[in-house]
Amino acid sequence: ITTRLSWRALPKELWSRAMPDVPVIDLSKAPGERASWGRPAWVVYLWGLCELLFVTNPLQISSGLRVAVLRAFGAHIEDGVIFRPRTRVRFPWNLHIGARSWVGEGVWFHNQDHIYVEHDVVISQDSFLTTGSHAHRRDMALITRPIHIEAGAWITARCVVTGGSRIGANALVAPLTVVHGEIPPNTTVAGSPCRVVGSRFAEAAL
Repeated sequence: ITTRLSWRALPKELWSRAMPDVPVIDLSKAPGERASWGRPAWVVYLWGLCELLFVTNPLQISSGLRVAVLRAFGAHIEDGVIFRPRTRVRFPWNLHIGARSWVGEGVWFHNQDHIYVEHDVVISQDSFLTTGSHAHRRDMALITRPIHIEAGAWITARCVVTGGSRIGANALVAPLTVVHGEIPPNTTVAGSPCRVVGSRFAEAAL
């Protein structure tokens, strides 16, 4: 029989031995709070209101209106893009979507840096794409890196794509996968950490 003991189960006088004396970062001093905004505060606040009314709102079912509002705030969205309800876009001026791509319900572009989506890409329901992180060993300063999604890729439901990732052309990301880094073209990847589990198309089909 194996017993697992948490350090919290130790007597308090032994805590200092179980947990070395490490500093706690004062988050009030963390730099970069507004460094990624890229627009005046009033534009960011106005966008927050319009996002709530026209983009995230589940009662607003018009993809065309959603795309028009995003374009009005600087998003580069080409023709034929389908943008479903309940979506979120942190900063539309950092969003680039190629022709005929589909964005499913509940997708969240947390794009403090640029997100580049090429043509004919599918991003399915409730997937989360985030370009931001923090210097967690130093001062929690904001760190951002862009995301690139190449033509024909399919990010299926409830995936997470982190900053600095590049998903190759025609790659398929299985549900609940966490992507961090580069995904080769025409592969199927799954899991956390993400790994290649096969090919999407046979070469003869391409």
